[in-house]
Amino acid sequence: MDVPLWLALLVIGYLGVKLIRPPAWLIAVLLLGGFLLADSILAPAINSLVK
Repeated sequence: MDVPLWLALLVIGYLGVKLIRPPAWLIAVLLLGGFLLADSILAPAINSLVK
């Protein structure tokens, strides 16, 4: 069974918010931080760690 990455992330994110109830500011900081980090000079190093 092949599940698209965006669908898996959407389901995991929805369940995480419903079950753990993190504050909205923490969600915003993590999303913004990930977005900014993906466009930074550290992105190739992070990519090599993930793969």
